[in-house]
Amino acid sequence: MNQLNEKIENLINSSKVFLFMKGTPEMPQCGFSANVCAILKATGADFKSFDILSDSEIRQGVKEYSNWPTFPQLYVNGELIGGSDIVSEMYNSGDLQELLKS
Repeated sequence: MNQLNEKIENLINSSKVFLFMKGTPEMPQCGFSANVCAILKATGADFKSFDILSDSEIRQGVKEYSNWPTFPQLYVNGELIGGSDIVSEMYNSGDLQELLKS
């Protein structure tokens, strides 16, 4: 495994719930990132995040690592859940809350 992928995995595994996003939870830099942060906060989830705008190498690497071209990207228990649309659907159906409890 290359160093970049190792760095990405270390980030993802640093928390049960991990979000690659534009900006920070306190100051999101796009509406989709803001939406996912709001949903996570509404569930009471404890999560860590990484501002992909601060590191172009990580930003590009995560796209390749996940084979998912857009941000934000939410990971739970090391698994890619998806972006804003998927997280919104899962939250509205209650599936996200169940996943976060597990």
